[in-house]
Amino acid sequence: MSEINLPGLTTLRRIELETLYRVGEILSRSLDFRHSSREILRALDEQAGMSRSMVSVLDPESGDLVVHAVNGSEEEGHESVRYQAGEGLLGLILEEKSTLALPRLGDEPRFLNRLGLYDRRLAFIAAPISLGGNLHGVLAVQPNAPDDGLLAERTRFVEMVASLIGQSIRLSLDVEREKKTLADERDSLRRTVRHQYGFDNIVGRSAPMRRVFDQVRMVSKWNTTVLLRGETGTGKELIANAIHYHSPRSNGAYVRLNCASLPENLLESELFGHEKGAFTGAVASRRGRFESADGGTIFLDEIGEISPAFQAKLLRVLQEGELERVGGSRTVKVDVRVIAATHRDLEAAVDAGEFREDLYYRLNVMPIVLPALRDRMEDVPDLAHFLAGRIGELQGRRLSLTEGAIRRLSQYSWPGNVRELENCLERASVMSESGTIEADLILIDRYREVGANSSIAPQASGFDNVPMRSATPVPFAAGALADNDLDERSRVISALEQAGWVQARAARILGMTPRQIAYRILTLNIEVKKI
Repeated sequence: MSEINLPGLTTLRRIELETLYRVGEILSRSLDFRHSSREILRALDEQAGMSRSMVSVLDPESGDLVVHAVNGSEEEGHESVRYQAGEGLLGLILEEKSTLALPRLGDEPRFLNRLGLYDRRLAFIAAPISLGGNLHGVLAVQPNAPDDGLLAERTRFVEMVASLIGQSIRLSLDVEREKKTLADERDSLRRTVRHQYGFDNIVGRSAPMRRVFDQVRMVSKWNTTVLLRGETGTGKELIANAIHYHSPRSNGAYVRLNCASLPENLLESELFGHEKGAFTGAVASRRGRFESADGGTIFLDEIGEISPAFQAKLLRVLQEGELERVGGSRTVKVDVRVIAATHRDLEAAVDAGEFREDLYYRLNVMPIVLPALRDRMEDVPDLAHFLAGRIGELQGRRLSLTEGAIRRLSQYSWPGNVRELENCLERASVMSESGTIEADLILIDRYREVGANSSIAPQASGFDNVPMRSATPVPFAAGALADNDLDERSRVISALEQAGWVQARAARILGMTPRQIAYRILTLNIEVKKI
């Protein structure tokens, strides 16, 4: 056993202490394990006199040790160097999981020198990087000078550095695991959102809808401002969703606002934000919808309802890409794609002076007109089946439509468009105990045949809020039923008396279904006579 050089030991421990402090600083600054490893090896070189150093990590799939970082090398090629259990000195550590300290490397026949890094005349120290008793890698170093009798002290120091690296690996693995979990959740949500708001959620095979799909696919690729035109209930919001989620901005924010839902003073604050103290109740500064949508898309529904004064403020954002918060003077730059929608005739509004012409042209860069449902009646069967499936999912059961129900739906012009169709089907599903929607469950508020100009069915009275069947009623017979002053109960009783208390016949007289007249008999507490 060689004598210990006490002055040299004191100096060495001071150097090691300073190096450990620097290693701790490096590990506290970053969770990027590759970057931290290189910084640690550089510190061992500059402060501890160990210029030949390397970190290898365990490949969990193969179980091999893979070279991860080499001092002085920024190249990635060394990652192809691997050691299996029992192969070379590193493979020996992988197998035995214990520190290896050699006074002279050249005396060890198992040394492979695959990297061509180490000097055979010098000492060699390799310590396992362990975590919870499991080996995760190896720290291998070589002092720059021949052994001076302090190999054991240096070995203890290398083991402490390896222990610190092990703690860093724990944090790095936790962070990577969390990142992967978040990335998986993000990708899953993104797939769900793309499916929910994509083309699969827009039903239509008619020529007008195919034209709309073609326009949406083309415009989605660019940042062009889009103006969606069409009647209420034609699906303008669905088209706006599809444009955003199939655009290069799909990873950015998607912000929506119905401009008709807020008064002008609140609309300005909602869109542009406000500064603290800008008005009563503004206790803190707040970003507006445009700032929230920076880098993404904003959908402004019912754009035709904003006032001329606010139109001028909106025009500045569209032209210059900048705004000022309410109560503020600082100009805020935003990069936002605008999709607007309206059911109004903007051209007539411009002629009437109700809508600014310059704003109209700024919005109307790429107009997309959504057809009314009456103009694409061939889509009604597919739409009905799709909507019934969606309603069934919400109700936790399977809904189906009979052929008669589909024919009944296809005979109505749907002035309320898809929204009215969905409401009709939801009402029918509520009344269906079996989950099968038959024709007599299709209750329409106002019957209008396709191509007709006026309602031809009487409206149900408001006592039960259930509309009458939309079939053409049999004209009332003369006598009591012709009296328009009769209340609902008296009319039903009169019809039953005229029909000999046969409910199906009375239903035809009143233009109802048998199910509806049975409901009225129950709710109006009519005692049925047997004849």
